[in-house]
Amino acid sequence: MTDKNIQLVSTISDDNKLTLSLQDIGMPQPGADEVVVRIEAAPLNPSDFGVMFSAADMSTAVQSGTDQNPIITADVPAKVMPALKTRVNKNTPVGNEGAGTVVAAGSSPAAEALMGKMVAVIGGGTYRQYHCVNVRNCLELKEGTTAKEAASSFVNPLTALAMVETMRAESHKAIIHAAAASSLGQMLNRICMADGIDLINIVRKEEQEKLLRDMGAKYVVNSSSDAFIGDLTAAIAETGATISFDPIGGGQLTSDILNCMEAAITRDVEEYSVYGSNTFKQAYIYGALDRGPITLNRNFGFAWGVNGFLLFNVLGKLGTETVASMRKRVAEEITTIFASSYTHEVTLQEALQLQSIAAYGKQATGEKYLITPQR
Repeated sequence: MTDKNIQLVSTISDDNKLTLSLQDIGMPQPGADEVVVRIEAAPLNPSDFGVMFSAADMSTAVQSGTDQNPIITADVPAKVMPALKTRVNKNTPVGNEGAGTVVAAGSSPAAEALMGKMVAVIGGGTYRQYHCVNVRNCLELKEGTTAKEAASSFVNPLTALAMVETMRAESHKAIIHAAAASSLGQMLNRICMADGIDLINIVRKEEQEKLLRDMGAKYVVNSSSDAFIGDLTAAIAETGATISFDPIGGGQLTSDILNCMEAAITRDVEEYSVYGSNTFKQAYIYGALDRGPITLNRNFGFAWGVNGFLLFNVLGKLGTETVASMRKRVAEEITTIFASSYTHEVTLQEALQLQSIAAYGKQATGEKYLITPQR
């Protein structure tokens, strides 16, 4: 233990500026049901960028400060400031999840049982050196699991499992997933292969298609191909997929998916109905890689839905028993089905370099960054 503790914070000021900086904070003291975790690894997920960058125009970003205490500032468009009023002039800690060793524990049996253990944590503010969290937000890993292996134990694994559990709860039998070559997409592919679930993977590039096929994926369609609509419709007809998950958001991909579902459902129907089929088709949006409008060309009847898909909301719907089972599976299979790989590792200071921000801010498929706060 040490008295020194540093965290990465994001601040929106009332002069329309975003500031990213490192803040010296005290060492936390755990309550009865809390533990102090020495954060040794924390992933940079797309879901972290909403807190980190907010609505700032990062093309205006400027770096100042020193190598040990870098500061990033960027302009925030005036038109979005009213929506950010609850954030103005507040230091907001960044980082949804991470992993490390428990170095102090509260007095409860549950907290004391984690002393010295490797745990993954969730709940915000993980881009820091030492973090105090409730035991409910900790996942104890198997002995021998490293912090790097455990760093992404919540967001991607639980999101992928939540997709599968949502499919089951809503009585669908196969899944369509967009941007499927991502880390989460590869994880979902491994889950579906292990569980015998048909998964249609939508990618944008030939190399992504090859990557997934080499992993054993049966259904992979390329949205940049002239044959995309026909290939997707054929895959839906074969699998019966009527639920999709899309991290892109904007554009007409959601519309294309729903139209292909309808075309697959009605391809052998002889009697025309102006209302379309009565088979319900569900599209979930769980990201915003494209922040433009969602365009729906409605040739898919009236039995459909387009909804947002946020992990924490979904976990509340799935119920305590299901979520406990999901967490147990992640802990047991974190180095296999739920394994994550990283192409770059950065310190807290390096994470606030313009060059680093430009790289991880692209959210490029196949490139995943890991923050190592103890370096």
